[in-house]
Amino acid sequence: MDETPKPGSAKPSRISRREFARRAAIASAAASIAPATALAAPAAPALPPQAPDMPKLSPEGHAEVEARIQSIFSQYGSRFSEAQKADLRRLCNLAQPPLDRLRAYALENGDGPGLYLKPLLEREKNPLENTRVGKTPDAETQP
Repeated sequence: MDETPKPGSAKPSRISRREFARRAAIASAAASIAPATALAAPAAPALPPQAPDMPKLSPEGHAEVEARIQSIFSQYGSRFSEAQKADLRRLCNLAQPPLDRLRAYALENGDGPGLYLKPLLEREKNPLENTRVGKTPDAETQP
């Protein structure tokens, strides 16, 4: 049951489920190979010189900073001047140590929130509650 179009047919070509699955498998295999070839590229570029007032980052933290910067530049790079790009680099470097400390805090799925909302004032009851139909103060209870 080959559903490939014949040369003389005027029907638009339809793809079978089997053909779709074959193409999807080829595409996923190609996608899984592509990152592996990118990793085999030459060693990482030299780290840009950091100012003395910049925090010392771990290699993972530095990689995350670079990924964040590249993400911002890929989306909005054309909108920034060189001075603004340098400022973004500085801000990303300064934001990383608090993120590392926050991620280092151990939490489990069953842990509750650290702060519960506790209202300081209790709400008053609705003053019109007794004026609803069948709940007037003068109405007597019915047996």
